[in-house]
Amino acid sequence: MCAEASGDETLLKVTISGPPGSGTSTLVSRIASSRGWSSLNGGDVFREEARTRGLTVEQLSSDAKEDLDVDRSLDSLLQQRMSSHDSPEIIESRLSGWWAHKNSLNCLRVWVNVSEQERAKRIQKREGGDFDDCLRKSQNRQRDDMERYSILYGINLDDMSPYNLVVDADEMDELEVFQAVDSELGW
Repeated sequence: MCAEASGDETLLKVTISGPPGSGTSTLVSRIASSRGWSSLNGGDVFREEARTRGLTVEQLSSDAKEDLDVDRSLDSLLQQRMSSHDSPEIIESRLSGWWAHKNSLNCLRVWVNVSEQERAKRIQKREGGDFDDCLRKSQNRQRDDMERYSILYGINLDDMSPYNLVVDADEMDELEVFQAVDSELGW
């Protein structure tokens, strides 16, 4: 289920997508470690852009609603990397599965699905703070992102059709999620 490479070329093998707090970064780390693959994390790119601008992730997400060029530039970079002859094997971002689908890239496209409450618990564990505040921030970010992606690209984040594997991870620990994806990757 991966693009074929010739010689020393590296081609995209899997995209990992899911809402904030779904465990995509942890999943990418496990896959990269177990297979010796390189990765590009869209969330890290977004967080770095927020830091560069002196903003929180929530502020950049809110600002991106007003300045659609923020997403366009980051998404353009991501699509270029995904399609290049030196693409990392793993790309994680909210829209990486969509971009792989739209660009007809032959790879496993994974969506990690987690409920709002479970995401808030995970975000609270990772970042601290009050559960209700984490839940509210997560819901606001999800709403803002869904609205932006619809306006920018006509993408509905609730549409799972671009993904060839959807993992419902509410009742799974990180090892179980990894094992589900790893078994789909084969070899």
